[in-house]
Amino acid sequence: MIHFVLHDAHDSVAVVVVEGVKAGMALKGWIMDEDRMVEVQARQDIPIGHKVALKDMAPGDTVIKYGIDMGKVVAPIRVGEHAHVHNIKTKRW
Repeated sequence: MIHFVLHDAHDSVAVVVVEGVKAGMALKGWIMDEDRMVEVQARQDIPIGHKVALKDMAPGDTVIKYGIDMGKVVAPIRVGEHAHVHNIKTKRW
């Protein structure tokens, strides 16, 4: 089963595509551009459509999704954690 998808192997977050992701679960993800799988352990519950962190990130780091800059980290994020508006903000404002 695929739990999350990402386009680019350099993405720092990926989109959860199934319901029921719970802390402690082993998650499988598909890197679309390379047609290969990766694994991450969920550290938190993550709702469908939200992002899972694929690497540790510190405040000020750039978040990469779909191979592009989609914002900056405003609170520490560890691999496998829920990445969303509570720890990522746009760089526009």
